[in-house]
Amino acid sequence: MYFAYTIAGSEATGGAGFQVDLKTFQQLGVYGMGTLTCIVSFDPNNNWNHRFVPVPPEVISAQMEAALRSQNIRTAKVGMLGHPDTIEAVRAGLASQEWDNVVVDPVLICKGQEPGQALDTDNALRTKILPFATVTTPNNFEARTLSGLDTLETEEDLIEAAKRIGELGPKNVVVKGGIDFPGPDAVDVLWDGEKATVYRAPKIGEERVSGAGCTLAAAITAELAKGVEIHEAVQRAKDMVTAGIEARVEANTPFATVWQGAYQDQD
Repeated sequence: MYFAYTIAGSEATGGAGFQVDLKTFQQLGVYGMGTLTCIVSFDPNNNWNHRFVPVPPEVISAQMEAALRSQNIRTAKVGMLGHPDTIEAVRAGLASQEWDNVVVDPVLICKGQEPGQALDTDNALRTKILPFATVTTPNNFEARTLSGLDTLETEEDLIEAAKRIGELGPKNVVVKGGIDFPGPDAVDVLWDGEKATVYRAPKIGEERVSGAGCTLAAAITAELAKGVEIHEAVQRAKDMVTAGIEARVEANTPFATVWQGAYQDQD
């Protein structure tokens, strides 16, 4: 039995966050456990913007204590945290034991926050959570923010961003080009501290699909929990996201969502 742990926010439609992480773990044959950090619900009466409610830090600490005592969990994914107090509680929980793998999906923007609080959250994430990361998976915006690059328009740009982010501490950096990356392909880059590996797949449409980033990071987490080597883990994760976008779930929202069940694990 393989175990993976997620520390993330709940998203009520099932298209992102905690719900996506557990679905991804299950699809890849990994027993999922987790801690909720916040409650996010889209507001259909306000252009589907986020309504954000943080979970009290003491409740986060209690969840982490219960989960980490219940099983020998060595692999975790960190997703949306959203508040400096949340980050401190998660930092303390992560520091309570040793880890083989910590995958940090560095959510730098949480819609619905005040600008000052968002900046405090970003700074706390960099200083208190990113040092735990053995893998981090920034999207185009997050990679530009963390690396200091203004644009990511070529493979060389993605690689340079990954290298710079690696200097912040994470051994492995996966920079996601995403829909904003020019050209017909969805391009991601893995920097493992020594060399860059480029992953390509044809883009499927020109619209964003909710849950793609969460699925990628969660799939990497699950594969690492199974003992899969990082380069193969990223490839399987990209394959899963591609399959999930192809079979995306349409909704009454302005966006579709990834369907994790479309991917069939080959193990």
